[in-house]
Amino acid sequence: MVRVVLDYLDQTKYGIWLTLTSFITWFTFFEIGLGSGLKNKLAEALANKDYKLGKIYVSTTYAILTIVISIVAFLFFVANFYIDWTIVLNTDSNMSSELTNLAFIVFGFFFLRFVLKLISIVLTADQRPAVANTFGPIGNLIALILIFILTKTTESSLIYLGWVLSVVPIVILIIATIYFYKTDYKRISPSVKFIEFSQAKDLLNLGVKFFIIQIVGLVVYQTSNIIIAQFFGPSEVTTYNIAYKYFSILMMIFTIIISPFWAAYTEAWVNDDIIWIKNTIKKLLKIWGLISIMGIIMLIFSDKFYYLWIGDKVIIPFELSFALLLYFITLSFGGVFNMFINGVGKVKLQMYSGIIGAILFLLFAVILIKYFKVGIVGLVIASTVSNFYGLILAPIQYTKLINNKAKGIWSK
Repeated sequence: MVRVVLDYLDQTKYGIWLTLTSFITWFTFFEIGLGSGLKNKLAEALANKDYKLGKIYVSTTYAILTIVISIVAFLFFVANFYIDWTIVLNTDSNMSSELTNLAFIVFGFFFLRFVLKLISIVLTADQRPAVANTFGPIGNLIALILIFILTKTTESSLIYLGWVLSVVPIVILIIATIYFYKTDYKRISPSVKFIEFSQAKDLLNLGVKFFIIQIVGLVVYQTSNIIIAQFFGPSEVTTYNIAYKYFSILMMIFTIIISPFWAAYTEAWVNDDIIWIKNTIKKLLKIWGLISIMGIIMLIFSDKFYYLWIGDKVIIPFELSFALLLYFITLSFGGVFNMFINGVGKVKLQMYSGIIGAILFLLFAVILIKYFKVGIVGLVIASTVSNFYGLILAPIQYTKLINNKAKGIWSK
């Protein structure tokens, strides 16, 4: 996808695309943690075979998200007339009209996807993340084919790219939603009759904590493109993202492995299956060790891989690759314990740590880039430092919880 899009656009336009779409993620905070709240509560309901309660949770979540995102979409479309994206993206003023239209397309379909993606949450709550995670690859494959066709039939256009990458995921999610609610999940399919806003308290009580954690994640993980664009220009956004995508393969593989365990931990915790949880954590730590070794091998051959992947279009500094390797190794280590903590809903400490981490990220990023002149590597260092919860506190909290010794904030 990266190679084909780079062939279709150029390094600067691709950087503009990456930076613009990174703003989309900021709108995910309007979910107010409902997706994560639904995942835990629906997993509990399914574990107890309470399908009526499950249907209420699903119906209520769809209703609340539809109302919230409709308001947000209306406000954005009005505001978009007054936003000068050329200033925001630090690019040529001649692109003003094109970027305004692109924003309408990208954000418009994103708002639709916002609600439709709940089918993935339902599948994950039922411990079927393998099915839920097929939607992305299928959409990417179709989009890749369409973009390749664009390279042969049209001139470079951000608008055409926006249409392809925005519409395809929507079509996939609509088909999946209709299919699964007509078959496997007919008993918990959303229905207006089962909307109970009184149940929103159960979803939001836990969901708000996840909401704050998500906001923190947005600050740490999604402001990088914006900071790079402002300090170094859109072309460096491309450099950063290509290296990031390469080493994120490690996190992708690890996420595929650990994704089923969120709902599984919820069920095991409800059923007091502590032995299974302990054995699972030990196995996942061994897998993390193997993935870390794989990362070192990736670093050794990174220059050759970059050349095979994108040729000499973009030059990736070795120090950036090394910094990203350390970042993903530490991030995945914390993920071993975070998945359990999220599954049992004891996320208050993670929430507070995340807020502190976000502040540290912004502080370190500005200091390292502006005063120490370390370039975009400074962002990666700042991201790694901000993840002190996953690296240090999460293993401690897991140990306390699993041995029934957690007290105070460790158990909330």
